Amino acid sequence: MSEPTEKKHRILVVDDHPLFCEGLRQMIERDPDLQVCGEAPTEEEAMKAVPRLRPDLVIVDISLGTGSGIDLVKEIKAGYPSIPILVISMHEEEVYAERALRAGALGYVMKQEPGRVVKAAIRKALSGQVHMSERMSSSLIGKLLRAGGVPETPIQTLSDRELDVFRLLGEGKATREIAERLGVTQTTVNSFRARIKEKLGVANAEEVKTYAAHWLERGTGGPQG
Repeated sequence: MSEPTEKKHRILVVDDHPLFCEGLRQMIERDPDLQVCGEAPTEEEAMKAVPRLRPDLVIVDISLGTGSGIDLVKEIKAGYPSIPILVISMHEEEVYAERALRAGALGYVMKQEPGRVVKAAIRKALSGQVHMSERMSSSLIGKLLRAGGVPETPIQTLSDRELDVFRLLGEGKATREIAERLGVTQTTVNSFRARIKEKLGVANAEEVKTYAAHWLERGTGGPQG
């Protein structure tokens, strides 16, 4: 009799960078019990793939071809609460990690991390455990201990949707394109921009755009995802 085949954990990768997806697939499938069962570049395609593939884990990027990774995490958890989700992104964990956890993800990993860290995060998520970097864990504990949970930076005062608009402004996107990407009206985008301007204490829309561009360059090395 042949030995029983080891069960493979099926992983869906949602990211709009083919080169990153290929590298991630190669790293994941070095382990015989892990398999990338599919890839999706957008929120819409991911939501079609989840019920079709029924993955054991979904890996999500923050910046997608259309939509937001945080919104996708919320949508998957609403429809398929038992499927664990891990966020892997270039964006600052200080800004996005807590948001990802609140949305329902079981962890946040920066794309700059070595493969062993990514693999450890995948294993923890598959077992239902939360993965955070040491620095982020300390930051969240400190936040809990501070009276009132006061945000550390002005960026952290932005809502999830305001942060989406802020990031896209930093990437040089026009109001119409931002509206299309987020599925809202241009008037709504302008309202978000006005609130961002007020929260960050800047004088005008051009300063918001400059602030956002500098934030992206400092935190991610550019608008890559």
